[in-house]
Amino acid sequence: MTNFQLDKIHSSISFQVKHMMIAKAKGEFNEFDVEVEGDVNQLESSRVKVTIQAASIDTKNEDRDNHLRSADFFDVENYPTITFISDSVKKVSDDEYEVTGQLTIKDVTKTETFKVEFNGQSKNPMTGSIVAGFDVEGKINREDYGLTWNAALETGGFLIGKEVKIFGSFEFVIS
Repeated sequence: MTNFQLDKIHSSISFQVKHMMIAKAKGEFNEFDVEVEGDVNQLESSRVKVTIQAASIDTKNEDRDNHLRSADFFDVENYPTITFISDSVKKVSDDEYEVTGQLTIKDVTKTETFKVEFNGQSKNPMTGSIVAGFDVEGKINREDYGLTWNAALETGGFLIGKEVKIFGSFEFVIS
């Protein structure tokens, strides 16, 4: 059994969504935790739990962030966290995995699958500790989770796309 301790300084969770049908709006969540139970040498037996503080959303635009925190979107007063709890980890190739589990946003839970790339292990020259790195990506339909607010554009289409691409980069100190 490996002890995984998230290095929050070297980890991130970000997203992007189409804006006005022509560009991408990007953001991140600044407060989150990732718990991993398992063996770094046999990741298929791992269990993962991700907890994101929804109010920590940051798109570098205060008005937009406040709108995203409101009842139109995440309703952070009533639903302060977003969670993902894995059901299975499937090895796809030497360093690629698929993690399937239950994603909960605003009290709506759906099964989602994310691609995970295991970047290996290395010894940190500053601390001497062993670290492991993972990159995660996937996409969800925000409307499946009750995030349905939108505005029609005069030119056709909508202000915000339905598909949200999610990216994670995580570094763990392992022992």
